[in-house]
Amino acid sequence: MKISPKDALQQLAEHTSPFKQLFNHGSLEVEVYKPEQIDLQEVHDKDEIYVIISGTGKFKNGQQHMPFAPGDFLFVPAGIDHRFYDFTDDFSTWVFFYGPKGGGQPHSE
Repeated sequence: MKISPKDALQQLAEHTSPFKQLFNHGSLEVEVYKPEQIDLQEVHDKDEIYVIISGTGKFKNGQQHMPFAPGDFLFVPAGIDHRFYDFTDDFSTWVFFYGPKGGGQPHSE
């Protein structure tokens, strides 16, 4: 299975929503996400990973705020308020949901 960022964004452009599911397997769901001006997403019931495709901006993850850029990996545990803000017009990201509803358990050492 292969999906390039270009192919993902082309499929998204043919869709009426800022996100498009591209693949799923077991508990894994893969989407592309490209909000316009405002990120209106809500809290999710599964753990989530973002890998930034393009653009820059800031990301709120619970109480943390951090800048992001292409290639960055961002993890959000299930149930945590999060959103992108102050992002450039070219911002887009891969989104990966996985695991059980309510999120996985942190690894203890």
